[in-house]
Amino acid sequence: MVNLSALQYGRLRYNSPWAQVAIVGFVALCSVGMFTAIGGLGAGGTQDVQLSDIANSVLYGCFFVAGFFSGSINNILGPRLTMSIGASGYSIYLGALWNFQLHGTRWFFIFAGGVLGVSAALFWAAQGSIMMAYPMEKDKGRSFAVFWVIFQMGTLIGAAIALGIEFHSTSAVVSTGVYVTFMIIMLTAMATSWLVLPPHLVIRGDGSIVELQVSPSPKQEFRNFIQMFKDWRMLALFPMFFSSNYFYAYQGALTAILFNGRTRALVSLLTGIGSMIGSLLIGSITDVLPFSRRNRALVGCAFVFILTCIVWAGGLGFQIKFTRASVEVLGVAIPWDWTFGVAAGPIILMLAYYLVDTTIQGLAYYTMSSMTNDPCKLARMAGYYKGIQSAGGAVSFGMDAVKTAYLGEILISWLLILVSLPVCALVVYRIRDTNYEVETVKHVEEMEPETFREISQPDEHTGLDRSCDEI
Repeated sequence: MVNLSALQYGRLRYNSPWAQVAIVGFVALCSVGMFTAIGGLGAGGTQDVQLSDIANSVLYGCFFVAGFFSGSINNILGPRLTMSIGASGYSIYLGALWNFQLHGTRWFFIFAGGVLGVSAALFWAAQGSIMMAYPMEKDKGRSFAVFWVIFQMGTLIGAAIALGIEFHSTSAVVSTGVYVTFMIIMLTAMATSWLVLPPHLVIRGDGSIVELQVSPSPKQEFRNFIQMFKDWRMLALFPMFFSSNYFYAYQGALTAILFNGRTRALVSLLTGIGSMIGSLLIGSITDVLPFSRRNRALVGCAFVFILTCIVWAGGLGFQIKFTRASVEVLGVAIPWDWTFGVAAGPIILMLAYYLVDTTIQGLAYYTMSSMTNDPCKLARMAGYYKGIQSAGGAVSFGMDAVKTAYLGEILISWLLILVSLPVCALVVYRIRDTNYEVETVKHVEEMEPETFREISQPDEHTGLDRSCDEI
């Protein structure tokens, strides 16, 4: 069997944080990225906005519940198994979506939303722990950017595939070729997740090993889980977490009603580009600016606040020109094709929405990763973040399912973001410039060879990664 942790080509090491973050990004590309691309085709590809809203409400509701415990499950099972299980739900959901289009089976589509909610919570807990804990402190903003760009390449590739297949079609229905292609790509994510190294085999650029704690029993992990809620910072970040996906229902509904099939594919492609640009912007602000870590993060808060006001003000100006009952927008009947001149502005607006979305998510991840370097704590935080985020998504899709006025949806979404950012700034103001001084750091040269070889082996009883074992 190949020892992955020993692979090296020149200065490129398989066991470096950058390599591991890139692998996780590729897993996300093949699973979440394809899911996002399908969602970008409008109403999850169903063209039945109400059914899509119900399925997404179930998805986010299950995600909310599972998210709280997903970090603890990751700490017990290890990132490989957790991520593989997490990636499986995306292909199940796509299969249910395809089945609905062929046979109209509504119950299975809704059930698959619940399955995906649980599996996605596991995936994002493992992903968050790796992305936030593996890199050095000076690289955590750019680590998010690297992951997010690779991840969004999935949205970009998926949208490009859909656009190529749908290019000459004016049908509102997504073709079978799109589903087959996406399903093949999604299934590769489950296998690729096993290329991820557990934390104890990852060595940072300064020679330090990702610090690990004693492997927790379920009882101890539960105590650690409860302890997280006693940290005022996690409670203060609740508004930001809740609002960070709240606007997806509104934006997805607009895409579904405004554009035909091939134009939705183009919008999905462009929103992927917007997300990539946003990740590079927030990653550069939090890592590259010549300030202290706290001041870089505060600048990031201010940047996101101003950008949000500019983009959402433009969105509000567009929204007041039509309602749910409108059969034409800006004087032109909907759905639009990209050849319609009036479509250009709203398409650019969708790109800007996703650019803002990514800066918010990047700031949230950077704030959490600034609080600790411990992978077990960060897995719990990531699970908590995605759980609360999904609660917001469940509420917003529920509101859209009962046909809440678009004007009400956009105002609530914008207000939630504006309230959350000053509270995030309060948390950021209290972060340390480094956690290395208060958390134990061990380097490779400090390790006994026998000890390092011992922890590099799977647990002899379970065969699982010893992802939280003592070094």
